[in-house]
Amino acid sequence: MCAVSNAVRELAIDVRGLRKTYKGGDAAVEAVRGIDLQVETGQTYGFLGPNGAGKSTTIEMLCTIRNPTAGTARVAGFDVVRERDQVRRRIGLVFQQQTLDQQLTAEQNLRFHADLYGLSRAEGARRIAEVLEMVALADRRKDPVTRFSGGMKRRLEIARGLVHSPQVLFLDEPTIGLDPQTRAAIWDYLHDLRRRTQITVFVTTHYMDEAEHCDRIAIMDHGEVVVEDTPEALKSSVGTDRIAVRTDDDELAIARVRQRLGVEAAMREGQVTLAVPDGASVVPRLFTELDVGIRAVTVTRPSLDDVFLTYTGRTIRDSEGPQAMAPFAGRR
Repeated sequence: MCAVSNAVRELAIDVRGLRKTYKGGDAAVEAVRGIDLQVETGQTYGFLGPNGAGKSTTIEMLCTIRNPTAGTARVAGFDVVRERDQVRRRIGLVFQQQTLDQQLTAEQNLRFHADLYGLSRAEGARRIAEVLEMVALADRRKDPVTRFSGGMKRRLEIARGLVHSPQVLFLDEPTIGLDPQTRAAIWDYLHDLRRRTQITVFVTTHYMDEAEHCDRIAIMDHGEVVVEDTPEALKSSVGTDRIAVRTDDDELAIARVRQRLGVEAAMREGQVTLAVPDGASVVPRLFTELDVGIRAVTVTRPSLDDVFLTYTGRTIRDSEGPQAMAPFAGRR
């Protein structure tokens, strides 16, 4: 048996100083600002951030759809600019926008993809049967896609991305617009895929709960990676409980929290919010020391939402406001 150290694991994705700049009007806009990423083979890696953060632009460069302005990126061991054909043969890609042919059947959509990648008729048929079974659509293979629900279409797109047995699967907002039950089902399929194969999954999302499924995550904001680690390590780095309070006078409550408790508070998502080491010990003081009508109090342990708030200064929901629609935001 070959004894290989875990510290020397192969990288499926290796990004160094990657940049993408768009020229617009009188000034250039930096969509991606010199990021570094290293993703080990077999990992599920999450890319978090609001719309307009640079997530989709990054994934487009890694998938050879756009050329970087500067820096380097290697995917499955090949350079995304100099060896783009080699990269494309080894990746699967599920776009944020739906790209299935609605008039074709599920099987025909997959057959077209298998033909593009040069699979033989026999190998294509075998892989199509495998992936349809994997995403629980084998009994609908002859149905036109126009009859499928949104969740079924998403599962079919994931199946299409897997037909040619890629080494790296890129998922750009794979569950956006789906109901919670369907979102959970898609992550079940992805976990099952990981159990069966050594595929590397790189997923972009702005759903914080989905990042809990990842081995490692990076939070991206304004084109930069602001922090990167395992979900548990990132939550531990915050190290505080979050108290959210609904009051009769929010401005007065914020001022008195600062004056009487010595803690900074702010309005987040319509509530007075403060971070403290031990929420259970602080809640009684809110009622006895603030002299403000309190309608509701909730205490939560650190979450990835809190991590995002700590490292970016706002929650991801706050980030989805008008500022996310800046020039070139649609290109992400």
